[in-house]
Amino acid sequence: MISAEPQRLAAVGQRRPGAGPDLMGNEMTVPMPKTSLPARRFRKDLTAALAAALMLLAPAAAEAQSANKGPSGLPLPRFVSLKSKKVNLRVGPGTSYAVSWMYLKSGLPVEIIQEYDNWRKIRDADGTEGWVNQALLSGQRTAVTAPWMRGKGGSVFVNMRHDPQSNSPLVAKLEPGVVVKLSQCNGDWCEADYEGTEGWISQGEIWGAYPAEVFK
Repeated sequence: MISAEPQRLAAVGQRRPGAGPDLMGNEMTVPMPKTSLPARRFRKDLTAALAAALMLLAPAAAEAQSANKGPSGLPLPRFVSLKSKKVNLRVGPGTSYAVSWMYLKSGLPVEIIQEYDNWRKIRDADGTEGWVNQALLSGQRTAVTAPWMRGKGGSVFVNMRHDPQSNSPLVAKLEPGVVVKLSQCNGDWCEADYEGTEGWISQGEIWGAYPAEVFK
């Protein structure tokens, strides 16, 4: 095993004229008398350098850890729903910005992707984005059943089952684009309510919960 000490000496030394390889096949070097450092001092300086590097990396690590949280301290992105039956979607975070769209149904799931003061930039199931006031949003979790399957034919349904299992008895067949209320998700299935009918829907067949997300 080759020690690391000769490598450190080579970094601060110079090659002696005419010096050839040693028995291990490595080039022999001679430390420069005026610039070589004792091994003890070298280790001390190295330890100090590593400590300084760790101090510099600590804020960056903390920043990376909180990078997925907004100014409110809540996760970004995250799902919420529309609280009001009439919600103006604006092109910017303020009432002085133009209205680009108007929602006329409460309970629609939306995804918060950015925060600014009391305004939230949201994205809906169709990919439309804009800003709304946070007072118009609710923490109630809802979802849209397979919006990507709308218009695929009348024989396409999302199954609601009695238990969170693929072989559980059917409770209902829901059309794509139906809005349901979510009470919990276990990462694979979500317990949902559609106009009083309750059951479990595969988490991969709704828009309103992230893959493998768990909440109650």
